[in-house]
Amino acid sequence: MNFHDAKANTLFSPYELGSLKLKNRFVMSPMTRSRALEGSVPNPLAAEYYAQRAGAGLIVTEATQVSPQGVGYVRTPGIHSKDQVEGWKKITSAVHKAGGKIFLQLWHVGRISHSDFHGGEPPVAPSAIAATGKTWTPEGQKDYSTPRALDASELPGIVEDFRRGAQNAKDAGFDGVEIHGANGYLLDQFTRDGTNKRTDNYGGSLEKRLRFPLEVVDAVVSVWGADRVGYRMSPYFTGHSMSDSDPLATFSQLADELNRRKLGYIHVVDSPKNAQRISPVLRELFDGTYIVAEGFDEASASEAITRGEADLVAFGKPFISNPDLPERYKNNATVAAWDSTTFYQGGPKGDAQGYTDYPALA
Repeated sequence: MNFHDAKANTLFSPYELGSLKLKNRFVMSPMTRSRALEGSVPNPLAAEYYAQRAGAGLIVTEATQVSPQGVGYVRTPGIHSKDQVEGWKKITSAVHKAGGKIFLQLWHVGRISHSDFHGGEPPVAPSAIAATGKTWTPEGQKDYSTPRALDASELPGIVEDFRRGAQNAKDAGFDGVEIHGANGYLLDQFTRDGTNKRTDNYGGSLEKRLRFPLEVVDAVVSVWGADRVGYRMSPYFTGHSMSDSDPLATFSQLADELNRRKLGYIHVVDSPKNAQRISPVLRELFDGTYIVAEGFDEASASEAITRGEADLVAFGKPFISNPDLPERYKNNATVAAWDSTTFYQGGPKGDAQGYTDYPALA
């Protein structure tokens, strides 16, 4: 693999993501903030929230469901109705006006849901295996429901939901889309053998387990072209009761398949603090843009880029409390602390608290 000139690879240097010109190597990570309105319509405040953070080379939105079946948390936005598309148009317009680039993250939670969201019906998954843990429903916090296994005949409809979501994102003015294949949600559930116990063409062998996620990728690429599509994965994620007997083999094969499709980027959750890092392997298998995420600071991010381990680095929580994070790092300024109590809801002052009220330096 040919890495770019290491000297040019600073966190603050421009980068070309396919035909998109990014002003720096900072990515704002997708982060659920649970502030959507009735009908899963994005909050009008989100236009200000994302525009404040347009100093990032690339923004990836909070996870956004492709259908009502894909919902698993209260007040998360969707991309499957006209009102949702109209709401997102205001956000993309504000980000572009502020000089930023923004991708929408396409999401289906699968089993990480509750029957309260689905009229009393169980959520869906590759296999009828419940995750341990709780989710916030409209009626409060409850254990995840035991899902029902999807029939193979239902899968083309979900692929179409992703395709339609990708088209709606295009209509809403986004610069591209990221497919959420990480963190134990539906595509991850199909990918890993701990959650996929199917015996049909969508389970068993690694090739069969990857079939459905790759059908989704192909459908989304048919809308955007490969260079404007990314895929997020978290090979060693164990939350949401996730496991795989051989993550290295599983995600190497996935990276290879995405490389064959010439996808714009893969976005890999692989902390610099992990004793067992998968990025050195996946980086060799994938020729497109490589984004790393989780627990990076300025020093570890710069090092990853300079050493050719990544092209771009995603930052999550630091972007919540520092809307101007790239400027702060560049000027060695103080990085403000975040308030975790307002991550998923505002405070007494409403939705803006902990959302749009963190000040920039200037």
